[in-house]
Amino acid sequence: MKKWQWALVSLVGVGMIVSQYLDFIASPPEAQMGNVVRIMYFHVASAVVAFTAFGVTALFGIIFLIRKKWLWDQIARGSAEIGLVYTTFVLISGSIWGDAVWNTWWTWDPTLTTTLILWFLYLAYPLLRASITDRERAAKVASVFGFIAVIDVPLIHQSVTWWRGIHPNVITAQGFNMPPSMVVALLFSFVVFLGLYAVLLWINTQLVRDRDTLNDLREQARSVLAKYDERIGS
Repeated sequence: MKKWQWALVSLVGVGMIVSQYLDFIASPPEAQMGNVVRIMYFHVASAVVAFTAFGVTALFGIIFLIRKKWLWDQIARGSAEIGLVYTTFVLISGSIWGDAVWNTWWTWDPTLTTTLILWFLYLAYPLLRASITDRERAAKVASVFGFIAVIDVPLIHQSVTWWRGIHPNVITAQGFNMPPSMVVALLFSFVVFLGLYAVLLWINTQLVRDRDTLNDLREQARSVLAKYDERIGS
């Protein structure tokens, strides 16, 4: 890696350590939930990363449709994989939080339900690509699908207000519903988690490009072997 890339990775690593200090030591427990509230920092920050990742998938999918450059499709694919992982984190951490606060691991709250739908949509994203053998057609279909699927993200954000479920609304039009020290810890988690997402996207995009290169080499090898077999057979 180049020096600036090492610097970015190191900065994110230090930021993660500072974030843990703010989340578990510097910030106070909540009046009703106590220390269980500390799950919020990971839960909400993971949701921010997941929504950002799916937004990037939709954006670069559309750019690919316009510019027809494989790099944009590879960024979209790499981001979708990261978003799926972080949505899984959101669902798991939310269930842990729900069991401690609501005394149930799962409830069909509008916010939880729309988040689960988002998870299924982006689980279908790689499956859809794999079901289409033609690479360019698969990329085009996935780009359109990713753009449509991301519509669920604003629905999740607005579900707390529109349908008034039991899921707490951390951020309102008036600001954050928490003390300043908790706000600082949460905002710092946002920044660090987004920095980690940037690093993971850079790495994962390289992996996606390597997979595409390997697949291209395999196709070329099959083509050469097929021609060789034809010559031997004739």
